[in-house]
Amino acid sequence: MAVHLAELLVALAMVGALMAATFTTLDAAQRAYAIGAGRAESQQNGRVALERLARDVRHAGYGPTSEFDAVLIADSTRLVVQSDFNGDGVIAGAGETITWRLTGATLRRDAGGGAQPIIDGVRAFVLEYLDAADAPTAVSADVRTVVVTLVTQPPASRFVPAGAVTFTTAARIRNR
Repeated sequence: MAVHLAELLVALAMVGALMAATFTTLDAAQRAYAIGAGRAESQQNGRVALERLARDVRHAGYGPTSEFDAVLIADSTRLVVQSDFNGDGVIAGAGETITWRLTGATLRRDAGGGAQPIIDGVRAFVLEYLDAADAPTAVSADVRTVVVTLVTQPPASRFVPAGAVTFTTAARIRNR
């Protein structure tokens, strides 16, 4: 009886060690997956947001006449562009005035239906403006290129460390 008890204790110790190794490996795999998935999501969302903003900048100033400014407001953290998509000579239709701004950690786009969230987890959103000679300008009427820097961070979880991804692009207004 004592021999069987000793064998049972040895078997339980071996199973315990095997289970500990298995759970350690599983935890490391879950951590690696979460980090990779968080970074991939952050990068994908950042790319989509940057491409959408660049598209809005490129289309700014569109219309049958160029009697209006393509860029209405050119702040370091807020951009307002306008276009006359319906060709009526008035900047008042849906989607003709578009505002991009950072609210907390959420980048928002307002095209007339309220500020819709585009991406969460934004650590920084910086806009720089260049004139026709590619010199920095603070005058919205002179803006021909918008340089956008977007820094995103994966959603927080117990697995994802604090790591940021930086995106930068320059979008030129096609209609000026």
